[in-house]
Amino acid sequence: MPRFLNAALLGAALTIPVVLTPTVLRAEDNKAAGRTYHDKQHNDDHQWDSHEDRAYRMYAKENHRKYRDFSKLNENDQQAYWGWRHDHSDALLKIDIH
Repeated sequence: MPRFLNAALLGAALTIPVVLTPTVLRAEDNKAAGRTYHDKQHNDDHQWDSHEDRAYRMYAKENHRKYRDFSKLNENDQQAYWGWRHDHSDALLKIDIH
């Protein structure tokens, strides 16, 4: 019986890290990807990342607005940005994507 118990404990100890690893990696991927915003007018989602932040800074400058953290803008201001963004691709804004 003790051999069986030792084998079961060893098996569990070796299995748990393998089972949990994909969950941990998925959580890290979501953090790295940033936040997702929904554009109601165009009914699509946008991933906020460094490229999107650069585009937003261009939008703020072009529209004579002071830069504020996008997540703190009210919904109308966020929707105004998404409307502008749909007309301004990364290529048009010359945002280099690697």
